[in-house]
Amino acid sequence: MIFIHEFGHFFTAKMCGVRINEFAIGMGPTLFHTQKGDTKYSLRLLPIGGFCAMEGEDENSDDTHAFNKKPVWQKMLIVVMGAVMNIVLGLVLMMILLGQQSAFNSTTIAAFTKNSAFQAAGMRIGDKFVSVDHYHISGDKDLSFALATANPSSVDIAVKRDNKTLTFNDVKLHSQTVSGKKYVSLDFYVAPIHKNFGTLIAKSCQDTVSVVRLVWYSLISMLSGKYSLNDMAGPVGAADVIGQAVTAGLKQNFLAGLNNVIYIMTMFTVNLGVFNLIPFPALDGGKFFLFIIEAIRRKPINEKYVGIVDTVGFALLMGFMLIVTYSDILRIATGKGLGG
Repeated sequence: MIFIHEFGHFFTAKMCGVRINEFAIGMGPTLFHTQKGDTKYSLRLLPIGGFCAMEGEDENSDDTHAFNKKPVWQKMLIVVMGAVMNIVLGLVLMMILLGQQSAFNSTTIAAFTKNSAFQAAGMRIGDKFVSVDHYHISGDKDLSFALATANPSSVDIAVKRDNKTLTFNDVKLHSQTVSGKKYVSLDFYVAPIHKNFGTLIAKSCQDTVSVVRLVWYSLISMLSGKYSLNDMAGPVGAADVIGQAVTAGLKQNFLAGLNNVIYIMTMFTVNLGVFNLIPFPALDGGKFFLFIIEAIRRKPINEKYVGIVDTVGFALLMGFMLIVTYSDILRIATGKGLGG
């Protein structure tokens, strides 16, 4: 995921004629490196990131191939392509997973189980979900996420029936308790979507967009206080999640374990792409935002101020990572993170 992100910057910078001084995977001391042309390619000790060091990226350079000498639209393209490549990787991984299925899930109700709460609320076979608690439903991943985060005691549901949108407010659904928390029990089935090349491409795109929306929604919910620090995971928590997914999958067979890892990678790489687009200092989104200002002003922002903002932003990010990592370790050891 780190490689594909940095390669996005690298490839685009090369296409724009920018000189790359070093392309590195990992941080810290260099384990191995090789020189090809003007670029040093290196593998570093700590597997926590990477970088694509461009001439004139962090300082003014008189080199005609320097980043700072390029038009602002090219600089914007270079900084954003890392995140774009992460999302593209998510799309490819999603296609690998969906390509193994014989058919895909729709959002149209095909049948109900006995004593279905959805049916009792007034929904019928053929109804197509439009929204759950005002979260728009485009595909089955949207539907799964919306129902998984809904309060079973009161759910607002909108469906499409005969080209008309019907709403069912304050619906009480059956629930199941997992780790002390109540979740909606699904007592209906959805109609299948026939698999062919066209539906595979369309479904892969739809599901990748759903993951992007899920990440954005989760970030916004975290900022609004809906999720606590205990709901987040850093590198340690991610490794623990992967380990649990592999163990659960291998109880079925090797392919199931591998698919679990691929799905988690899909979530992580899209998460990495979306997170990097946040307009926060030291992130690609922060740099992109500064280039928007540069385009409006028609002149670069003073490097002194950009450096200060980036340094403060980087320090805040590292501090936040340390806090999340400590919370991960605490959660694994005690079952509860810093958020309780």
